[in-house]
Amino acid sequence: MSYSVPALAQSELRQRTVLQQVYAWMAGGLTVTGLVALWAYTSGFVASVLIRNQGLFIGLIIAELALVMALSWGIGRMSAPVATGTFLLYSALNGLTMAVIFLLYTAASIGTTFLVTAGTFAAMSLYGYTTKRDLTSIGSFLVMGLIGFLLASVVNFFLKSEMLYWLLTYAGILIFIGLTAYDTQKIKKLSAVLDGNNDQALLRRVVLMGALTLYLDFINLFLLLLRVLGRRR
Repeated sequence: MSYSVPALAQSELRQRTVLQQVYAWMAGGLTVTGLVALWAYTSGFVASVLIRNQGLFIGLIIAELALVMALSWGIGRMSAPVATGTFLLYSALNGLTMAVIFLLYTAASIGTTFLVTAGTFAAMSLYGYTTKRDLTSIGSFLVMGLIGFLLASVVNFFLKSEMLYWLLTYAGILIFIGLTAYDTQKIKKLSAVLDGNNDQALLRRVVLMGALTLYLDFINLFLLLLRVLGRRR
């Protein structure tokens, strides 16, 4: 019995270390995205190249989707350096496509929305990490909601219904707020399963997958909140 407390403390410390690495890589991805987006806007790349060449814009989006699918489904077969490079490349490409928001919204409203997103994300991630409640059943419901959200968004791309647009916006905000807590708890549980595994390459892949998951939660929540809080130019 005397050894159980130190062992438990060491296990919790290792879980916390994994989560810290996940947040660090997520923050790194967001930084890359933000810097690339800022460069694309200030250099005139968005206005002079991207907006005038829809084929290039669509190509970048397809490349992003391909990279996300490669990471999500093939990360187990990637080496740690390849997985790292793929994650950073995706973050950079996302920065290029996201730069168009600077043409649509004022810089002040983008900054305000980012702060609101960061605060909301931090609160829900903290809840997911600290809560004793098992969020698995809620997570399954949220995943189904996300699938419905994506399908309805595709349909509304053609319908162009303003009512459906706003219904999807608020539904999407709730979905990604919930997914932030669920995904954080899922990563915490996974780090517990890996406790004691000294395979550093495996650990890096798990960390990057967790960082990508939370990165996507943050970005999508930010874009949806921007629809509500953003001020048009």
